[in-house]
Amino acid sequence: MIKENLERVWEKIEKAAIKSGRNKDDITLVAVSKTFPVESIIEAIECGQRIFGENRVQEALSKIEKIKEMKIDAEFHLIGHLQTNKVRYLKDNFSLIQSVDRVEVARLINERAKKINYVQDILLQVNIAREPQKSGVLMENFDELLEFVVNCENLKLKGLMMIPPFEENPENNRIYFSKMRELFLDVKSKYDIEYLSMGMSDDFEIAIEEGSNMVRIGSAIFGKREYK
Repeated sequence: MIKENLERVWEKIEKAAIKSGRNKDDITLVAVSKTFPVESIIEAIECGQRIFGENRVQEALSKIEKIKEMKIDAEFHLIGHLQTNKVRYLKDNFSLIQSVDRVEVARLINERAKKINYVQDILLQVNIAREPQKSGVLMENFDELLEFVVNCENLKLKGLMMIPPFEENPENNRIYFSKMRELFLDVKSKYDIEYLSMGMSDDFEIAIEEGSNMVRIGSAIFGKREYK
């Protein structure tokens, strides 16, 4: 099932990329493996997938440890809200932390990374739709967070991330994807950033059309998720 699902997702990525004047190689696919067992990750790796997204630090660490023990080539991104009391567990386990949304968290990650002589790649998560129930820096606080991060010796800003509102019709979120592209291009004109991470199983084609070059896809690859 995972093999066929990955093929189907890549077909859609390719069509959306071409529509936006790019090709599929311009898009990074993060397979969101949260709540799924390590066996599902291994199956996806056997199908060629190499990057996986996890929401919870400790759930992710148990999977990462098993993958490392098996000497399998894979990398993990932390895409979920990061609590300050979980920062101490990060170490160098995540090649990219996509959900940095406040100065306090950025400071703690920087301090921890400095202790182990590690430079942590991060994205800034932006709450572009201003949803009170969602994480992400609000635009009025964005410049402060941006300035802090780019001056952290052990943090490397790689781009921006957003999670759009839930909509029955994904087209309704096109405006937010477009606003994020504008913000991304503005930041990119000042700093050397690479990734605009937006788009999930229900809306990744629209996100790519609007400029996303990193999509986070779970259920379309692994099937229906059993929430814990």
